[in-house]
Amino acid sequence: MADWVTISSLATAGGTLVLAGATFASVRSANRAARVAELSLLAGLRPLLLPSRPEDAPQKIGFADEHWVHAPGGGAAGELTDGRLYLAISLRNVGTGIAVLHGSYVAPRLRYSGTDPEHAPLDEFRRLTRDLYVPAGDVGFWQGAYRDSSTAEFAELRRAIEDREGITVELLYGDHEGGQRVVTRFALTPRGDEAWIAAAGRHWNIDRPDPR
Repeated sequence: MADWVTISSLATAGGTLVLAGATFASVRSANRAARVAELSLLAGLRPLLLPSRPEDAPQKIGFADEHWVHAPGGGAAGELTDGRLYLAISLRNVGTGIAVLHGSYVAPRLRYSGTDPEHAPLDEFRRLTRDLYVPAGDVGFWQGAYRDSSTAEFAELRRAIEDREGITVELLYGDHEGGQRVVTRFALTPRGDEAWIAAAGRHWNIDRPDPR
């Protein structure tokens, strides 16, 4: 004679197991979809800075002490005036999100990936005194001023500008939510008596895995 109690219990257990499996698969699918949506959202906010194009209009960039410099398309400015140093780079954001500049590290020489494969430590970056934004698909700029002529940093940069030697600028920036930070290394190379050409050498992801 069939033990209907046992059969009923086994059927209930089997149904529960099937339901648990379906629930697990559904949760995994939902998590995967949420992750894909998150990655798509982050990609839509992600900036990437390069030098502006040579055909882009020159930018007139002002400093707090009312000094002005002109950075041409695809170029930069490096000036020594009244015992003060002024640097600027004309930038283009080729990413899909607004770039917010956080800080910069400047070296009075050209740093190459072969001999300097890593960016400067983040705690050595000089924080900007005002927020600078570069819209997605548009141009903007970075600027830096050095006014204390008693420092070694000032003396080294002054020598590089006066002797027309290359300068490295590493920029730290991210999206407008404060994430997806990137460091981009720019090389400023003198051309002629006054002009400077800007080139981007390498990008490092700070908050995400590097693609290399």
